[in-house]
Amino acid sequence: MRYSKEHKFQTHARIVKRASIKLRERGAHGIGVADLMKEAGLTHGGFYAHFDSRDALMIEAFTHAMDRSTEHWRKQSEGTSAEKRLSGIVNSYLSAEHRDNPGQGCAVPALAAEIARESAKTRKAFAGRMEQMVEMLAKQFHGTPPKAARKRAMATLATMMGTLVMARVAGSGEFSDEILKSGREAILERAKPVAAKKSAGRTTASA
Repeated sequence: MRYSKEHKFQTHARIVKRASIKLRERGAHGIGVADLMKEAGLTHGGFYAHFDSRDALMIEAFTHAMDRSTEHWRKQSEGTSAEKRLSGIVNSYLSAEHRDNPGQGCAVPALAAEIARESAKTRKAFAGRMEQMVEMLAKQFHGTPPKAARKRAMATLATMMGTLVMARVAGSGEFSDEILKSGREAILERAKPVAAKKSAGRTTASA
């Protein structure tokens, strides 16, 4: 039976979406092609009608996840004042909900350590999407020169990633919540304008 191009496109998208979730939940080597196809309601034999290799599927799956994260940040920023955009992104990223649902969350903390051991092609694709995330974050540092904003965005993303990984390792109890809180506070304190920090310092000194 021959299927239309639209049907093939929809099937392809369904496989990528399911693979994206499972990769974040179980890691890059936690699920095989046969299982992925079964998740999508298809047979193992149909895999190569959609992808040249397992690596090709992996690249599409994690780029799909990272594109969703960047788009989520964009939507969060819409209708929000410039001063509150960064805090909105950070508070949402370093939340108990994100910690407890890796399959629906950011691919970077879920997969970065494994991707570092993958092929050069896979690492290049991952790095490209990660740079887009940095660029999106850099736009939130209003009034900061581009180079400085990029550096701050890199440090922010690294802190967000590391905090989330630590929180997931710690589980979902009080210690894990404390890690998330410390990460949020560290990022947002560094993001304050210099004048605001000086003012806060004077207030503390005079108290």
